[in-house]
Amino acid sequence: MDAIIIAIGDELINGAGIDTNSSYLSQRLLEKGIIPRRHITVGDNIDEIAKVIADAINEAELVITTGGLGPTRDDLTRQALAKVMGVDLVEDARSAERIKEFFIKRSRQMSPSNLTQALKPAGTQTLDNDIGTAPGIAARYKGSDIYLLPGPPNEMKDVFEKRVFPQLPSCGATIQKTLHTFGIGESIIGEKIADLMTNTENLKVGTAAKGGQVSIRITAKADNLDEAKETAEKLAQQIRARLGNIIFGQDEQTLQGVVGDMLKKSGKTLATAESCTGGMLGEMITSIPGASEYFLGGVVSYSNAAKIDLLTVPAELIQAHGAVSEPVAEAMARGVKEKFKADFGIGITGIAGPTGGSAEKPVGLVFIGLADDKGVEVHKHIFPGERQAIRQRASLTALNYLRLKLST
Repeated sequence: MDAIIIAIGDELINGAGIDTNSSYLSQRLLEKGIIPRRHITVGDNIDEIAKVIADAINEAELVITTGGLGPTRDDLTRQALAKVMGVDLVEDARSAERIKEFFIKRSRQMSPSNLTQALKPAGTQTLDNDIGTAPGIAARYKGSDIYLLPGPPNEMKDVFEKRVFPQLPSCGATIQKTLHTFGIGESIIGEKIADLMTNTENLKVGTAAKGGQVSIRITAKADNLDEAKETAEKLAQQIRARLGNIIFGQDEQTLQGVVGDMLKKSGKTLATAESCTGGMLGEMITSIPGASEYFLGGVVSYSNAAKIDLLTVPAELIQAHGAVSEPVAEAMARGVKEKFKADFGIGITGIAGPTGGSAEKPVGLVFIGLADDKGVEVHKHIFPGERQAIRQRASLTALNYLRLKLST
């Protein structure tokens, strides 16, 4: 079975919002062996929405839309489907009562426009929304199953998981397994696993790069879930054997999460000293629940005075080498380790730009120090990109050096 997923909303077209619904739906459909052929994004225009729905019905057996089921004038998905089917909108009495109860339970005033959400194209079925006011809609038209789902991700997932997914046919099973690497370019990864990168009906391997991370996605299709999992895992083991500790995790794992788990299991602690990253590394670390078990604290030593006063970086060291230098990164890492009495200290100093660079020290130059009880190692990098990308890349690279240290 083929599927087309349509995301609806002007905010997705003009960049004010990001469509996360389509990727979620695709992953879940693959588990049923249903192949998503296309993702389509369309704005809040009834004629354009109707056209993409009509085209999708002609191309796929399953069509799922998200968004445009709200109570305002720009929510036009139900009207567009009615136009495609050539029917009128009718009120679903049960949905109207559920919407009223939603507001009563919360002691909130209901706007009359909310009852718009109880409308559906004649001949279709409503899909209860247990956490919001916009019910979904299910229809069968011209041989295709059509599901209209609300746009907010939490509501979309709730309606899909309870009302749609259990009704979908099993067409075999497709599993996606993703291995994440860091610090090696996509072209080098591609060369190392070139003979393992296949693209057949039942097995596909591809790569994607972002911010220093290269992800290897394995898609395996089989008659049942166990066979698909076995095929994907077998290939994943071959790739792991080929790439070794270049791989830091898989699927939903993040670098900061993996490092956090390693620190927790080893009973080690960490402190950070940041200049050009301005606390971004600390934010990444503390985004993981339970980080207080291993992260003792951090110092954002943006000025030279802060480096001297808070981290005991010698003033003469900065005068002789500059704040962005290997000796200063070393002193920052050692200083923060000693200040917090941590097992590891990380020091980052660099030039994030867009100004402040020179021929000798260009924008993107970053020194990363990693201190432990045996001493301090310092790594020099020149990261490409704009300011935010440089700061993010530096923070992730520092985490990766700690990961590798913990792996030894």
